[in-house]
Amino acid sequence: MGRRAYSVGLAAVALATGFLLAGPALTQEKAQDRPQTAQQMTPVRAAYVPVATWLPAWVALDKGIFAKHGLAVTLTPIQNLSLLPGTVGRQFEFAASTPTDLLKAVAGGLDVVASAGEAIEVKSNPTTQVIVRKEGGIKSAADLKGKAIATPTLGGVIHVATLYWLKKNGVDPASIRGVEVPFPNMGDQLKAGNVDAVEALEPFAGALIAGGNVSLGDPLLAAGDEVLFPFWISDGKWARANRPVIKAWIEALTETERDMIANPADTRAILAKYSRLPPDVVQKVPLPTYRFTIKPEELGVWIDVLKDLGQLTVPVDQTKIVVTAP
Repeated sequence: MGRRAYSVGLAAVALATGFLLAGPALTQEKAQDRPQTAQQMTPVRAAYVPVATWLPAWVALDKGIFAKHGLAVTLTPIQNLSLLPGTVGRQFEFAASTPTDLLKAVAGGLDVVASAGEAIEVKSNPTTQVIVRKEGGIKSAADLKGKAIATPTLGGVIHVATLYWLKKNGVDPASIRGVEVPFPNMGDQLKAGNVDAVEALEPFAGALIAGGNVSLGDPLLAAGDEVLFPFWISDGKWARANRPVIKAWIEALTETERDMIANPADTRAILAKYSRLPPDVVQKVPLPTYRFTIKPEELGVWIDVLKDLGQLTVPVDQTKIVVTAP
């Protein structure tokens, strides 16, 4: 069930590195007091980006599933994923992240580790697309040589994946001009001809395609048929000393996914509460494929991608950057 695509409703976002949907103000959402278990519960602070990628944590909090697993969770929305690696161990026990953000933080000397999974990219449920104008004359990745591509973040996982995808299709990544554009503005920039293609994340990707634009494919899948996308990170020292807490976190999220599938109306209501998206949009937002376990080899794929692009020049041991449940 943990790998099931819950496809009627997302992210990336992004990434993210590019996951920049309009969200709530930077206030905290806290678990309700439960006097009968308060003495035994472990306080946990977590940071997320207000998009559907992190929906299971919202549901787990609102439905008391974290509390059921002994966790008194405080969730804090943050708009920029790239800032979070430096906050774990001080402000947060768990923080949202992506492979490129984690690996670059580790390469920079931070003791940060992957502690739990969240979403994976799969062929049956893609969330990211490189999209071009139908009349723009671009028919394939090879046609993007020398073109301008809108990206949510130049150093983020979606743009890294796009450059890798282009290289695998014979395009020199150095020939690409990346232009940082927020997801909501990508359609206008594409229509105006200011960029030749956009790296779009759901629900924006679906809206652009419905508007007559064309997808050239999901760049994330250039790294494999099943690719690690956003996940949870923690301070390394804390994670090594608190594996039972990580285990409870993963078990709570796994149980939550089952609840989400069984109660779609509740799930959509909680998505509306945290994302602040309009009701009609909430009903159409596609959700990613969730998986809450994480393995070193899943990050090894991204180590290889960054090395291939010349963006990772120091050794990173994949076995040392994952500390998860016992």
